[in-house]
Amino acid sequence: MKTDYLAKANENLLIIDDIVNDETPFIAPETIFIGVDLGTADIQTVVINDQGTPIAAFLDWADVVRDGVVVDYAGACHIVRSQLNKVQQKLGIEPKEVITSYPPGTDPRISINVVESSGVVVSHVIDEPCSVAALLHIKNGAVVDVGGGTTGTAIIENGELQLSLDEPSGGRHVSLTIAGGLGVDMEEAEVCKRRSHEDPMIAAMVRPVIEKMSDIVAGHIENHQPEAIYLTGGGTLIKGFSDIFKHTFPTIEIIELSRALYLTPLAIASYGLTLQEEA
Repeated sequence: MKTDYLAKANENLLIIDDIVNDETPFIAPETIFIGVDLGTADIQTVVINDQGTPIAAFLDWADVVRDGVVVDYAGACHIVRSQLNKVQQKLGIEPKEVITSYPPGTDPRISINVVESSGVVVSHVIDEPCSVAALLHIKNGAVVDVGGGTTGTAIIENGELQLSLDEPSGGRHVSLTIAGGLGVDMEEAEVCKRRSHEDPMIAAMVRPVIEKMSDIVAGHIENHQPEAIYLTGGGTLIKGFSDIFKHTFPTIEIIELSRALYLTPLAIASYGLTLQEEA
């Protein structure tokens, strides 16, 4: 059963990769769910139908959130408003309700206020790793969400959330390391990070940062025994990331997904479908 949920998630992530920022008109079904993810490195909006299949997706790289705190409120509001306008134009319907998320340990009102500034209602809010746990129907495992500024871990046992923690260390810290090592600005460092699979030197340079993240996760799960660790978030796409986690946790299965950058916004949107099915 775990394989089925993973396969479906991978399939939907590939769909998002294919349609992201595509504004071609599409006839909206009667029921849709909209998820907005305010990330440190990007803001994403994903729309799914009542089967959980993505039908629209928009992504903007942005530096408006740091460690779960909005540092550019006007900029964040502008991007969310723009993406929801694109949803309206693409699907021909006005978004009314949206689901959003927040990093564990931060105030969910931060995300809610930004999203609702666009004139929509936030129907539900869920912390980021827990949304992924719900999407993948994890019964016993840990979700590790490496965002731009933080590494978050949600521990699920017997289908129930036991612990959800978040600590500063994420993709931005990787970019800082690259910027210092190569003598480039942060914008160029971000580009290098996204191309790390093409450059072994980048992977070697940032290895200590990833090891720090694995140490953080080791502390989070110290008193638990997850069957598997599920990696999500754009920070996990760095070359060699999963190998370091496999070395740190040799007795735990490390699970990667096809396009982890889109996993959290997909999970946020899918949370609405989960709630509908449970009702």
